[in-house]
Parts: sequence; C-alpha cells; structure tokens
Amino acid sequence: MKQIFTTNHLVRYLYNEVTVSERLGIEEALTRDFGLFEAYNELKAAYQMLPKVTFSPAPGTLKEILSYSEGQAVERHV
Repeated sequence: MKQIFTTNHLVRYLYNEVTVSERLGIEEALTRDFGLFEAYNELKAAYQMLPKVTFSPAPGTLKEILSYSEGQAVERHV
C-alpha cells in the first residue's frame, strides 16, 4: 500500500515533529516521488528564510513564576 504524504506531513518533517516510522516513510517517498521532493524543497527554502527568533520572558515574569513555585513547595511540606 502506497502512503500519500501531504504538505502537513512535510512541514512536520521539517520541524522534526514526526515519528520514526513517518520519518522513514517520508524519506523513502522523497526519493521516489519527484513532485513530493520539489514540494519539500520549496518548503525547506521558505523555512530557511524565516527569521530565527528566540523568546525570553521578562525578568519580572521569571521572578513571579519562581515566587509562585516556592510558595507551592512550602504549602506541600506543611
């Protein structure tokens, strides 16, 4: 039975969000299906053009989270 992979599968593959069996299936399909390979290359090129963004919470937010966590730990030990 031939597996049909969609754009959604390829996006998940790009972001390493597939299972091992899905990964193997997609990689095999990419070697056999030129249309799928072209679609993957287009998605990969678009993915590489996305800005690399990192997010960091504000220091005050971290302080509030740590304070809350400490309060929860104290309540559990009482």
